[in-house]
Amino acid sequence: MSATSAPPAGLRVGYVLKMYPRFSETFIVHEILHQEALGTEVEIFSLRLPVDGRFHEALADVRAPVTYLAREHKVAPFWDELATAAALVPEVCEHLDELLASPPDEALAAVQVAAAVRRNGLQHLHAHFGSVATAVARLAARLTGIGYSFTAHAKDIFHEDVDRSALSDRLRDASAVVTVSDYNLDHLRDEHGTAADRVVRLYNSVDLERFPYQPKGERAATPRLAAVGRLVEKKGFADLLRATSLLTEAGREVHVDLVGAGPEEARLRRLVGELGLTAQVTLHGALPQSRVHEVVAAAEVLVAPCIVGADGNRDGLPTVLLEGLALGTPTVATPVTGIPELVRHGETGLLVPESSPAELAAAVLRILDDREGAARRAFAARRLLEAEFDIRQHARELHEIFRAAVDEPARDVAS
Repeated sequence: MSATSAPPAGLRVGYVLKMYPRFSETFIVHEILHQEALGTEVEIFSLRLPVDGRFHEALADVRAPVTYLAREHKVAPFWDELATAAALVPEVCEHLDELLASPPDEALAAVQVAAAVRRNGLQHLHAHFGSVATAVARLAARLTGIGYSFTAHAKDIFHEDVDRSALSDRLRDASAVVTVSDYNLDHLRDEHGTAADRVVRLYNSVDLERFPYQPKGERAATPRLAAVGRLVEKKGFADLLRATSLLTEAGREVHVDLVGAGPEEARLRRLVGELGLTAQVTLHGALPQSRVHEVVAAAEVLVAPCIVGADGNRDGLPTVLLEGLALGTPTVATPVTGIPELVRHGETGLLVPESSPAELAAAVLRILDDREGAARRAFAARRLLEAEFDIRQHARELHEIFRAAVDEPARDVAS
């Protein structure tokens, strides 16, 4: 092994991420924390600097060092990085054609990651989202001869801008690919054929100890509805506001706590004004996870009115649904992508067609007016989470996926 220290005894995995930390991607933070709890030594590579000054408390518990990869395209820095990488990874020269065929920032990031792989004895690379982060992990893995894997979520597989040929390549030659729902798994197999043969479904999951189940107590005079997520089209929050207007017109008092920030904020604020809901709706902006926890736990209903965006983008399996159901908050959602695998209509929650404010309002009323039925479904949801969405179990499964990927070359040689 040229310029490489002896492999350490533990599993050492490099996480390649587009941006770390990202306020809306707490699931990545918790995944890393649970990998570290299992003994995995993690090193994080971020392609972008964080742009949000707000951070979740759990970040303080992550031990993994973070490297922010250079995006400098000037010749001299690029040449310096290439020379440094080539000293540690002589195979860089053998893959010069692939580097030259890649966008400059991805090529530069890949040689930096490759150098770190050799310098620090990393055994495997894992990326989240099958787009640019996976492209960098794939190229760095090819330079160093180790394996890579990635988790496919939603925008990276559904959006109209997805490069389907590139995604097929990544599905085909990754050591392993994880996706977060059976819906996603079927979609990948339908769209990418045999390239997706080795994709496995590992549900987005929740730390059940951090979200203890609590049956609803006395109801406040004005029931509160909670909705959480980035303020983007696919979340369908405009439908929630229109449903709230219908409830108000019907003489029902409710208050909506809408948590999140994003490009649709101005539009949603205008809609609140146009519908005369300034007293019924609070737009909180983005909140730390502890406050989100409080808002969802205090709500009578958690609403996730997701839709398929005009650009094809859609949610995978929203983390807030897992957290809300874990807490015992009755839920109404739409049957977009993998949501029905969690919110099973009439069993663990209520589903209504997307883009249907009237049916959304009716489902909210059903929860408010039938507390016994809502409590029964909430309890069933908690049992489902314990059986299939436990982050500790999923962390062990992902750890085994990493371990198998590391062992794979040895099995090939042996065969």
